[in-house]
Amino acid sequence: MRSDYFLKMKGITKSPPRVNLAEILWSWVGSFLGIGAVGFLDSRCLTGTGLVLIIGSFGASAVLIFGAIRSPLAQPRNLLGGHVLSALVGVLAYKTLPTNLWVASALAVSTAIALMHATKTLHPPGGATALIAVIGGAKIHNLGYMYALIPVGAGAAIMLTVALLVNNIAETRRYPEFWL
Repeated sequence: MRSDYFLKMKGITKSPPRVNLAEILWSWVGSFLGIGAVGFLDSRCLTGTGLVLIIGSFGASAVLIFGAIRSPLAQPRNLLGGHVLSALVGVLAYKTLPTNLWVASALAVSTAIALMHATKTLHPPGGATALIAVIGGAKIHNLGYMYALIPVGAGAAIMLTVALLVNNIAETRRYPEFWL
């Protein structure tokens, strides 16, 4: 092993500066309203339908679209495309290998990352969306490819709508940086 291998792990830059209180508050308000809207609609509109609207990976999306709004990974193309493509990959992996979940899980996440890279839709929570399609249990498995539409596509679209509304209230914030 080369001697500089471990030296690369030291890092070369400093930690970013602190975020000001206003930015923290806007991130809090946006994420509360975004996750709250998805959760409220899940609890009020989908009861008894066998559908779900809220999934764990939306928590990570909230961090990006409300807390890191200028990041390329937080833009609408990445939010929507990354989630939907990853959901499709995850469902396919589960349907292909339903009795070998560790392989299906690894295949879903790694293929989702590759596909997001190839389509310029890299959104880290998409990896979790793909994984949820594999390990999410019977309720998620029963949705099949519908999983890509509800909860994934619809939930991401609701969060995007809230992000567009909230992130542009303060004069110091602008979202999105780009659409396509």
